[in-house]
Amino acid sequence: MKVFVTGGTGLLGNAILRGLNDAGHESVALVRRTYDSGVFDGIDTEFVTGDLLDRNLMTSVIEDCDAVVHSAGLIHLGWKRLQESMRVNGEGTRIIVDACLRHRRKLVHVGTVNTLAVGTQEQPADESTPCGDGGGQVPCSYVLSKRAGVDAVKYGVSEGLQAVILAPGFMLGPWDWKPSSGRMMMALSKGWKVLAPSGGCSVCDVRDVASATITAVAKKLSSGREFILAGENMTYKQLWTDMAERFGKPAPLMAAGPMQRWALAAMGDMVGRVCEEPDFNSAAVKMSAQYHWYDSSRAEQELSYKPRHVQQTLDDAAAWVREKHL
Repeated sequence: MKVFVTGGTGLLGNAILRGLNDAGHESVALVRRTYDSGVFDGIDTEFVTGDLLDRNLMTSVIEDCDAVVHSAGLIHLGWKRLQESMRVNGEGTRIIVDACLRHRRKLVHVGTVNTLAVGTQEQPADESTPCGDGGGQVPCSYVLSKRAGVDAVKYGVSEGLQAVILAPGFMLGPWDWKPSSGRMMMALSKGWKVLAPSGGCSVCDVRDVASATITAVAKKLSSGREFILAGENMTYKQLWTDMAERFGKPAPLMAAGPMQRWALAAMGDMVGRVCEEPDFNSAAVKMSAQYHWYDSSRAEQELSYKPRHVQQTLDDAAAWVREKHL
């Protein structure tokens, strides 16, 4: 099988390319005009240089492949960069969908749990949980644009597209070249963080998500089927404690309270008014106060998804950060 993979320089896309290579499949990776060649060390793949928004290029490449894994995306947890996010995550996905429809190619679209319902401490969400449960997602640029991407795929399904939609949780692991989620570990490695966010997330290993993605490419599934690929549901205080421990740093004293969250959010938004929006803006603070806890039972049953123990994932992610980014 020959699979076109977008987002090959990203954490998940790179792991998918490695998994396809190990399984004996051919792959084609979309890259920009400049990239660190070390990102693809050990991967036997064909490269296509260009842009996701180049409709003619996407159509031409997809015609020559058997299936597509669309894992490229812009991640900005804030109020700004909405237009840019919609262009990449929304319009870019629509271009991929149109090309797959035209050439009758299967699409595996990588979304995010942030397009689904928010879980709670009492009840993790699954694919059927009503979106109003758990307080609802924060309508920031990332959430709105990723929902636009999922909507584009669902439109394609209504037109006859064969597609599967995957929704990973908070992915960690090796091959985080940029880094993406590894930035959290890097921040904790540099000093004591007294306060942790007050919510929680579902931590999964990028290698397990990549394996399930490749299964979704090869397996015959109902078109439009959605799968959550999550893992260990953890509070941020516990996650930050475990991360800090791996770098010899003290654990946070406590989770941030309402006044502390308000102060941090206000400060971040003030900074964002005069320069680039920081990571601690009010959208990100609100998201980090929610419990993004999820149930992956459907993926375990239908995609043979098997999340490994979170401590192994944290060990391997910390080793990667230490080797490549510190």
